[in-house]
Amino acid sequence: MVIEVVRIGQRLVRDDRVTTHVALVSRAFGAKRIFMTEVNPEIKESLEKINKTWGGNFVVEFIDKWKSIVKKKKDENFRVIHLTMYGESINDVQEKLRKEENLLVVVGAEKVPREIYELADYNVGVGSQPHSEISALAILLDRIQKGKQFEKAFPDAIRKIIPTKKGKNVQVNETRN
Repeated sequence: MVIEVVRIGQRLVRDDRVTTHVALVSRAFGAKRIFMTEVNPEIKESLEKINKTWGGNFVVEFIDKWKSIVKKKKDENFRVIHLTMYGESINDVQEKLRKEENLLVVVGAEKVPREIYELADYNVGVGSQPHSEISALAILLDRIQKGKQFEKAFPDAIRKIIPTKKGKNVQVNETRN
């Protein structure tokens, strides 16, 4: 399964951190790429540093128009999932989503254009109470992949966290430094 994410919009000041976290969750939870509009370029630099230190080849791509990416991905046989509090319950659609081969997850910042509801193959809600787009993305990606994303190895990592009951255990690959 190939998973990519598109972040639509950004509210000034508040969203640099939120958008960075959307990208971090996308990367850590198995997405290959994130497309972003209206973003501070430092976010891309931060993710590139994380790739270098923690491994992997997650791609951050700046775009001008979200709609052209959504349409292009649909032409490439991606199914579009729009995360919204008003969509179908994740509990009702997660099995269908697991059967899809290519997914583009749309994560809005501000009020998203009505058109995305029509373009999406799935409008998916996580819970029925206000919550962050970061948590909704993490839950969606975890449900789709049944936790398998945490078994993925990140190639060329300088650092790797070794699970431990107490304390911190970080393996450092000195040859990569």
